[in-house]
Amino acid sequence: MIYQSSNMRESKQAKLARIYAEYDLLCKEIPEPKCALNFKNPFELLIATVLSAQTTDKRVNIVTPELFSIFPNASSLAAAPVSQVESIIYPLGFYRVKAQNIISLSACLLNNFSGIVPSNMEDLISLPGVGRKTANVVLGNAFGLPGFPVDTHVIRVTGRLGWRKVQTHPNPVAIEREITAYFAPKEWTNLSHRLILHGRKICTARNPKCVSCPLNTTCPSAII
Repeated sequence: MIYQSSNMRESKQAKLARIYAEYDLLCKEIPEPKCALNFKNPFELLIATVLSAQTTDKRVNIVTPELFSIFPNASSLAAAPVSQVESIIYPLGFYRVKAQNIISLSACLLNNFSGIVPSNMEDLISLPGVGRKTANVVLGNAFGLPGFPVDTHVIRVTGRLGWRKVQTHPNPVAIEREITAYFAPKEWTNLSHRLILHGRKICTARNPKCVSCPLNTTCPSAII
């Protein structure tokens, strides 16, 4: 059965109270969230995040130690032979495109930012292949600045929980603005981590585990 009809009207005050109560439960479920990608510095996280497109973080973590041991910075990766980079990242899929992307990205870092990863949104998204999601990952996890990455898990979980407006074609930027308006900037990165981890473990795309979900008594989409 559906616990709560999506047609039920909810006041703004009640919605806000529910969001905070549900987030408190997520904090208890996932007390110490962290980035699933392994990295030692902003450059490594930037490259790893670009490589993570259409693959898993676990797979990225398998190939990046070799990649960064040979090409530890923008100057070395910008000058890397494409074929060598392709052979290292081959297990990730789309390896030819990704190899070209991270080499071009490194060259741009070298030419425009002296090889240093910028710590602001405007400069980050000026880099080839870097959108808001990647920039937010880097800002929040490498620099400790406010960043709220919106991926498919965040879109799905916030939609099912009724934290945001229903959209036929979800707009990640609009979702970012809507959800972050409810929370203090210092909480944005952990908020994203918790939503992503909850989406991977419990609120899966297919056959969500509503019965074992700690939010099933208030989630308007819960099937219990």
